[in-house]
Amino acid sequence: RKPSFIYFGGGTPSFLSTTQLQTVTDALNAALPWDQAEEITFECEPGTLNERKLQFIRQLGVTRLSLGVENFDARILEINGRAHRSAEIDRAYRWARATGFPQINIDLIAGMLEETDENWRSCIDKVLAMEPDSVTIYQMEIPYNTTIYKQMKVDGKIVAPVADWPTKRRWVTEAFAALENAGYSVTSAYTAVKDPNTTRFVYRDQLWRGADLMSLGVASFSHVNGTHYQNETDMDDYLTRLEKDELPIFRALTPTTEELLIRELILQFKLGHVNVHYFADKFNVDIKQ
Repeated sequence: RKPSFIYFGGGTPSFLSTTQLQTVTDALNAALPWDQAEEITFECEPGTLNERKLQFIRQLGVTRLSLGVENFDARILEINGRAHRSAEIDRAYRWARATGFPQINIDLIAGMLEETDENWRSCIDKVLAMEPDSVTIYQMEIPYNTTIYKQMKVDGKIVAPVADWPTKRRWVTEAFAALENAGYSVTSAYTAVKDPNTTRFVYRDQLWRGADLMSLGVASFSHVNGTHYQNETDMDDYLTRLEKDELPIFRALTPTTEELLIRELILQFKLGHVNVHYFADKFNVDIKQ
């Protein structure tokens, strides 16, 4: 089997040097040649990029570069622990355009620490001026095991230092409305694309229809032959298993057919529409009933 899509992400692979990236990709290609891949996506943090690294990433065959911009305000980027600033965003974007990536995506996060209505509107205006091929917008969440979460505990109560959910949802709605007014099309709960005829998200569409995904790396999640599994979540345990020539699997679950149907239905809800015939053909179920 050969992969139909490759995704470097779930972290910030652009922190790796070109030498490290070459080592990783050579090993991956030897095990799972991606010469038939329809899409190769690479997540980047703007502050980790230079012209040479972007040219190298493009030479790897990357078809979509995803820039984790998140916000354009230096103060907000700093207090939220981002490793880049505004000037690096502009510079990285210019370099990426000059390098000739078929698709450039920009990520934004609604509701970061100290986010305001004024700042959010400014971020949307700047994205519109950049005219990326696609924009993905997420809402700020604070997992319980983060430093910010620990700082939220005041007098035994959890006090969130970020906007509430109604505010974040309003900001996302406003952003999508502005993008649509500029000619973009909203293609999922997170995504707006400039040209739906040429801009695709192969990995998303295939995963949401039950495709296999083999994930590599500590704590990563996979879905293979109907079974979900997660790799060891601690780096030392992960490496120990690998050194013993064992698969570093930490836990696994094989869902029932009904659970698989529910999973795909909920994922496809994110597209804003559901194909009834798809579920009838695959699961022999009329989901309208």
